[in-house]
Amino acid sequence: MERTLYERLGGMDAITAVVEKFRDRVAGDDRINLKFERTDLARLRKMLIDQVCEATGGPCRYNGRSMKEAHAGMGVTRGEFDALVDDLVQTLHQFKVPSREQSELLAILGPLKSEIVEVNSTEVGTALPDIFRPAPALTV
Repeated sequence: MERTLYERLGGMDAITAVVEKFRDRVAGDDRINLKFERTDLARLRKMLIDQVCEATGGPCRYNGRSMKEAHAGMGVTRGEFDALVDDLVQTLHQFKVPSREQSELLAILGPLKSEIVEVNSTEVGTALPDIFRPAPALTV
């Protein structure tokens, strides 16, 4: 029996390392970092780890909001979504994730584009609209 994508990616430790480096790359990317200026980064880290873990066949359960709900009112452009994917691909390359696993992961995440993008534009670096209200910070 073939191993799950979760197992082939290296399990929880590997997914956590990739998510943390990805978060840091996004935070430093002027094409998209304005969209995260009010985001609780600890919450984002946990939600991304849970989401990737579950989506790849791991033992986690993602309990966050739907992508449509989480990104409603952010005004994310097509260009910003593509920049985010570019940051993810660069992070996967940095960790030397094989092409097959990269393709499978991107195939899982790609369909979320229609739930996240609200502005059909190639523009990047757009400000977060004043009306946007991020999810509350995680409580421990």
